[in-house]
Amino acid sequence: MKRRTRTYLLIAGAAVLLLWLVCLPRDLFKGTPYSTVVVDKNGELLGARIADDGQWRFPPSSSVPKKYETALIEFEDRGFRHHPGVSLRAIGRALVQNIRGGHTVSGASTISMQVIRLSRQKERTLLQKLTEMFLATRLEARYTKDEILALYASHAPFGGNVVGLDAAMWRYLGRDGDDLSWAEAATFAVLPNAPSSINLAQNREQLLQKRNRLLLRLKDKGYMDEATCEAAIDEPLIGEIHPLPSYCPHLVEYCNGTSHGQLVHTGIDLSLQSRAEEKLSRSRSSLCENGINDLAAIVLDVRTGETLMYCGNADIGAKRPGAWVDIARSPRSTGSILKPLLYCAALQEGAILPKSLLPDIPTNFGGFSPKNFDLGYDGAVPADEALERSLNIPNVYLLRKFGTARFADILRKAGVSTLKRKPEEYGLSLILGGSEACLWDLVKVYADIARSYQGLGTSPFSDKTAVWHMLEAMAEVGRPDQMDWRRVSSLRKVAWKTGTSYGSRDAWAIGITPDYVVGVWAGNADGTSAPGLTGALTAGPVMFDLFNLLPSTGWFSAPEEGTEVEVCKESGFLAGRDCPHRLLIKAPKAASDADVCPWHKEIDGEKWFVLPPLMEKYYRIRHQEYQLPPRKEAEPGDAMRFAYPSDGAVLSAARQMDGSLPGIRCELVHSRSDAAVYWHLDNEYVGETKDIHTVLLEIPPGIHRLTAVDDEGAKEEITIKML
Repeated sequence: MKRRTRTYLLIAGAAVLLLWLVCLPRDLFKGTPYSTVVVDKNGELLGARIADDGQWRFPPSSSVPKKYETALIEFEDRGFRHHPGVSLRAIGRALVQNIRGGHTVSGASTISMQVIRLSRQKERTLLQKLTEMFLATRLEARYTKDEILALYASHAPFGGNVVGLDAAMWRYLGRDGDDLSWAEAATFAVLPNAPSSINLAQNREQLLQKRNRLLLRLKDKGYMDEATCEAAIDEPLIGEIHPLPSYCPHLVEYCNGTSHGQLVHTGIDLSLQSRAEEKLSRSRSSLCENGINDLAAIVLDVRTGETLMYCGNADIGAKRPGAWVDIARSPRSTGSILKPLLYCAALQEGAILPKSLLPDIPTNFGGFSPKNFDLGYDGAVPADEALERSLNIPNVYLLRKFGTARFADILRKAGVSTLKRKPEEYGLSLILGGSEACLWDLVKVYADIARSYQGLGTSPFSDKTAVWHMLEAMAEVGRPDQMDWRRVSSLRKVAWKTGTSYGSRDAWAIGITPDYVVGVWAGNADGTSAPGLTGALTAGPVMFDLFNLLPSTGWFSAPEEGTEVEVCKESGFLAGRDCPHRLLIKAPKAASDADVCPWHKEIDGEKWFVLPPLMEKYYRIRHQEYQLPPRKEAEPGDAMRFAYPSDGAVLSAARQMDGSLPGIRCELVHSRSDAAVYWHLDNEYVGETKDIHTVLLEIPPGIHRLTAVDDEGAKEEITIKML
């Protein structure tokens, strides 16, 4: 019989032990909704979003302020550091008090038991009390005393919709940190004891009395002296509700979507963020006078990759459409902001050399007729100068040479996430704003380039010599204040580029130094245009204002890698056998694949620099030193060329009131000023021109062949389509 009893007891004991081992959930507060809390690089609160249940409940903290710990243990559980989760002394004391009082006076709950109750949220009954005692012992076996205190502090109610000490400090004190006063620590210690009946909004006198009694106990236990205790008792009771900080609200909202209910550590520098927000708000107010209502900016640390400042839209509190739009992550027309990337990619893959001449002439690419901002033409312009001056036509020619699909693929690999369409849908307009990008992506792309150049990361733009030439060309862009960094020692050298979208809807400016990348967008979130909106005059000044908030930096070291090549001084291409003037330059590794100079020719024993007719016409205007050979050889496509329209052009013209079609002005340039040109449309003679080769032709709908023949028999033909 005794043996059987012992067996039963052993089985029961084993069952209880097993139950004890598995009774506590692995995640004690699983399913508890938390606020999204976003902090800066130093842990300073940037902003927060309320939990899904409407409570301000910050994600659990791993520690509690020392004064609060002392006050809490003294008030709630003096034997906390010594008992195994349940205090027999407290239970005995509670029984005596409850019997004498004739009702429940004390519950004898330890802090560990209260953690269990907070996690279970069950109705208070004797059975639940016993369950809490059982689970509390298991809690003590799994967690340290400090961890249990942190769990309690993170989930205790503090009145209203405030849960947890961290949330309470921000809502009631307007700050966080370990520098609680004794009065504040005591208040927070007694609040969870009965937050529904005694709180900061009602029965404040009872709350004050509880706080002061605790302060006196802490004095008696030697935690503070008499003077400190008196000062703490005289300290007014906290009670005012403070608004939470609201820095970079768009970033906080983004984090709320991507890291909902979590504590998010960012690289934001709160000092820089606050100063930048003030400056951006003033800038936006000034821009509003010109109908420009929205302004976004980002500052990245190149070396760490961290976002130091983020403003999705300045003056978010304004009651206007678009104020809450996070422009920094919204796709917008790029304007010219991609041109440096094309220049770098073309250098890197040997499509051009730094100063290769690019055409800058009137042209039409299958109905697409790009124009420069000043509506002028240079005839031919070095590639680096085309970037510096942001000329549209040369960059379109470069994109056609490099390949739209090839360039779009590089952009995607670099991190431009908004290129969703097929390359052919963008066409050559890709380089002029025919695609969309967001400020966030572009700033990261340029930061990755600067980081990769310094050996700190990777980027598809990996050839350091190509990147160097890109940065040097960007550093030559004229500043909004017209000041030259070479002549003013206080100015930092910045590689920067602007962009302005079609219709004056988007203005961009991105600047690069070895340490920082600053990006700015200006315009209207609803897409309305603003006359006078340009990247150089609108976004550029704001960008330099933000740079002025950053520490001064040096400049990139010249690359050691690359290869030396001999180039033609006049054309910028690899020097050919007929190039008389040559230069040695450091070029990217792929420079050996670049084109050889096509424009030096030997004529009558002399070497001449001879551009095609249309390029020559405009090139001579800006280059008086350009000299024509005594007589150009009439090679096919060399003696003359159509200025407008171009081969393959698609044209349209609305009929006049009388049903007739308006004339299409066709223009041709010739290498000889005295040449006569005979015009034919679909093999029918339509006229003759001399000196100025322009005709006005009435062209019916359909596909047509336009032919020009000069008096020496040279011929030029194009095909056009009339809609």
